[in-house]
Amino acid sequence: MPAPTHGTTMTQRRAAGVALGLALAAGLSLPAVAQKGGGVTITGLGHSALLIQGGGARVLLNPFQPVGCAAGLAAPRVGADVILASSQLKDEGAPVASGRFLVKPGSYRLAGLQIEGIAVPHDRVGGRRFGNATLWRWRQGGLDIAHLGGTAGSLSPTDRVLLGRPDVLIIGVGGGAKVYTGPEAAEVARTLQARRVIPVQYSSGKPPAGCDQGSVEPFLQAMAGAKVRRNGGSISVVPPVGDGTVIELLR
Repeated sequence: MPAPTHGTTMTQRRAAGVALGLALAAGLSLPAVAQKGGGVTITGLGHSALLIQGGGARVLLNPFQPVGCAAGLAAPRVGADVILASSQLKDEGAPVASGRFLVKPGSYRLAGLQIEGIAVPHDRVGGRRFGNATLWRWRQGGLDIAHLGGTAGSLSPTDRVLLGRPDVLIIGVGGGAKVYTGPEAAEVARTLQARRVIPVQYSSGKPPAGCDQGSVEPFLQAMAGAKVRRNGGSISVVPPVGDGTVIELLR
């Protein structure tokens, strides 16, 4: 079974990731296996869990147990080729789904996808409270996708190069101790010049007891001027997606 890159230092892996980000930003081609086009279908499964299907692969993001801010939701017990988790916290990296589970940063080649994981502090205090989270970047269905579903840490210049300019950006917006606030998430989305933005990790209605996350509205207000689409439970994104920013809200 394919495994993450080993035998290299973190500095070497980050340098390789920077080279990849610069190549993508310059429009250089990736291996043919990563260039399957046709777009993707993205289905919301609650909290920050999404199922992304397309390009011959099924990718599940942040499966959870119904605890904390995910209390009352149904755990996403689905099958996928690859599972990308922000961390192993129960609300964003629970072992409830079937598939190859990735949570540690590194370079992976699975299901015809080249996947890059980037370590960042999960919280605003350098990871001293919640440790590190992993950000993910990969290409699927002819689209560059970035998954920032669970972090409140600032992006370094190197992180921004590694993430490049995503066609689809998944980002937590509800605030709290380990998720960007609306204005913080808006700043990240603008910095990365994301084309399609899918906000996750926010409360709809009254949050569960003990949940420190708010609604999506502060993010929408901070993104004033961007087009907002209020969708059902899933959307299809087909390249090319254009240069303007569109916020895609999933029910």
